[in-house]
Amino acid sequence: MTSRLFRFKEFTGWHMAAVMAAFFGTIITVNTVMAIYANTSWTGLVVQNAYVAGLQFNEKAEAGRAQAALGWKDELKIGSGMVRFTLADASGSAIHAKGVTVALRRPAYEAEDETFKLDPLPGGAFEAAHAVRDGIWIVEVDADVGEPLPYRVVRRVVVKDGALE
Repeated sequence: MTSRLFRFKEFTGWHMAAVMAAFFGTIITVNTVMAIYANTSWTGLVVQNAYVAGLQFNEKAEAGRAQAALGWKDELKIGSGMVRFTLADASGSAIHAKGVTVALRRPAYEAEDETFKLDPLPGGAFEAAHAVRDGIWIVEVDADVGEPLPYRVVRRVVVKDGALE
């Protein structure tokens, strides 16, 4: 004798159809949402033309080696709502650049990318009032030092509480 509480109904084809619809409906919905987020959050574009970028790789590597051979020292400071850059030669004397440009880029998201110029200060430093949001950034600094190519610094940095970590 069974009680009314434990009375089971027969599992029919309609029940199986409902289970299958719920299962595949969930998978299709999740995949659609993930595809939309992936498509709208990052373009996937790293360079305009990968072939040309590949051809220029050796030239850029040689320029980087030539720059490193100079023995110059640079310092980048981010904090208190300011971005500051200084450049000194191998002996520690300040190098007076004609201008300094900073590009802040997120590693995988272009919406917050920005470029701005730093203002010269006495003594050869450059500075700008610019608050940098917390997170991981790729900072590219180009200093015009009167050469055909700028002095370039590219660093991946972490900003926490508005300052470099």
